[in-house]
Amino acid sequence: MHAVVHGERTLTELDFTRLTKLGPVSSTLSDLLATADVTSARAVSADVVTMYSRVELVDVATHRRQMLTICYPGDAEPAAGFVSVLSPVGNSLLGLKTGDVARWHTPNGDECTAEIASIQYQPEATGDYSK
Repeated sequence: MHAVVHGERTLTELDFTRLTKLGPVSSTLSDLLATADVTSARAVSADVVTMYSRVELVDVATHRRQMLTICYPGDAEPAAGFVSVLSPVGNSLLGLKTGDVARWHTPNGDECTAEIASIQYQPEATGDYSK
């Protein structure tokens, strides 16, 4: 488990392009877009969280496991585990790798920290380069 230094995240060209077209976004997403390494969907490593990746998280404090899928705002269904990339947790996970630690703040200001234990599904790893 290792913490991520700002700028150590990877986005696919398609994810980068779609995210830049979302309009006004949070400063953290703007920072991610400005500093991320951008690569082709075919070249992205299978251990990187891309859009529509299903990730298994382990809460660092409680060791509770949780599955989340990172999606665009229109597809978000938090109760079903689909979290928007514009949410604090979605934004904190995008571009990280298996073993990285994500940090975000809840709406009431609590800090959450979780390790990416595994990526259960990544569209690019299955040959889906259009999601």
